Amino acid sequence: MKRFIIEFGMGCDFHGQDVTKAAQKAVKDAVSRSCLSGLVEILNITDLSDGIKVKATVAVSRPDEVDIEKVKESLPVGEKEVIVTKGGLSVSGLYIPEFGDKDDTIEAALACVEVVIK
Repeated sequence: MKRFIIEFGMGCDFHGQDVTKAAQKAVKDAVSRSCLSGLVEILNITDLSDGIKVKATVAVSRPDEVDIEKVKESLPVGEKEVIVTKGGLSVSGLYIPEFGDKDDTIEAALACVEVVIK
């Protein structure tokens, strides 16, 4: 297996303190800056669902609360793997109960997305 792409992304949940939402946004941010043209144009891969593994490592303040299956939905192609680790950032923001806030914190997540050719 060889890595073809490594990209980083950041995502925040400003209201609601949902680490899964922050993780999803971080993964989508990394994916949005990646183009798989080399897989098609150089390696001649015609089926992006076969022979490709996409691994997302996500760092959040409360890793045990992340819904891994929801984060996998942020990965568009390939065999999907999500690893969650302790990290990210939780900082003081605004407390607006009407927005779903439980407290005044903002949750930030950092993601590394890797595309691997099997």
